[in-house]
Amino acid sequence: MTLAYGIQLPVQSQSTLYTEPWEASAGPADLVEVARCADGAGFDYVACCDHVAIPRRLAPAMSTVWYDPVATLAHLAAVTERVRLLSHVAVVGLRHPLLTAKQYATLDHLSGGRLLLGVGAGHVAEEFGVLGVDFEQRGAVLDETIDALRAALGPEEFPEHHGKRFDFEGLGQRPRPAQAHVPLWVGGSSPAAVRRAALKGDGWLPQGDPRDRLPAQIARLRELRERAGIEAPLTVGAITEPLYVGSPAWDVGRRTLSGTPDALAESLRAYRAMGVHQIQVRFRCRGRTELMDQMTAFGAEVAPRLD
Repeated sequence: MTLAYGIQLPVQSQSTLYTEPWEASAGPADLVEVARCADGAGFDYVACCDHVAIPRRLAPAMSTVWYDPVATLAHLAAVTERVRLLSHVAVVGLRHPLLTAKQYATLDHLSGGRLLLGVGAGHVAEEFGVLGVDFEQRGAVLDETIDALRAALGPEEFPEHHGKRFDFEGLGQRPRPAQAHVPLWVGGSSPAAVRRAALKGDGWLPQGDPRDRLPAQIARLRELRERAGIEAPLTVGAITEPLYVGSPAWDVGRRTLSGTPDALAESLRAYRAMGVHQIQVRFRCRGRTELMDQMTAFGAEVAPRLD
């Protein structure tokens, strides 16, 4: 099994949990260069987050810098050739599924079938309130939205869905996605999110599970799918520790994995042994150039040793 690797793009979201200082003054040109680097270094995907508006109470920690994922990924699709385009994650319950389907079907069409649609329940109550969506029911809203999106992103020009919250038929949408089946990956690590990924997803995107928690989560995914009689493969993801290829000459933090390509690959192969199919990596860096150097070194020296 090949262990694929992708990256959450810098700049486009600037939470204090992970943003490097240089990103505060970076912009579209930096995003383009990083995406092109990922395209050339063998990365499976580049990913973009989703928030509509951040309330003042959360702004000091989350910041208000959250690029729109559809606009950002469409922009980057035009300057890349092969790397896939992941929403990690789109809070699709904030929007009517036909609107979401129109946006992401167009993105898939324009990119030649490179969309990975990652979805999640969301966690900012004020966003839901201002958009008229019940925050307390966001799990149930997401469940039905996934069902509606399955129909709306399928092959039919006139999709049909009849549910508790959404009801549509006889309304055509073109262009259709370039892919016959748009992969839908479910994000989240709560019991409800894991269940949703197992029963409704083509993939699972954990949110911050440390290594020692992953085996139990993966076992639960498999158990739920087996009970439901689902035989289709599920793409299992993981977010690695921060990485630095080589011996850093600066303090990269105690949680960062650093060292030779052999040492890093040996550590990361443990994810594959657990049953993980793709890892999302993040590199410690002091600027765009160092980030791209790290990405290039990872693709050339670490990735070939992952298998």
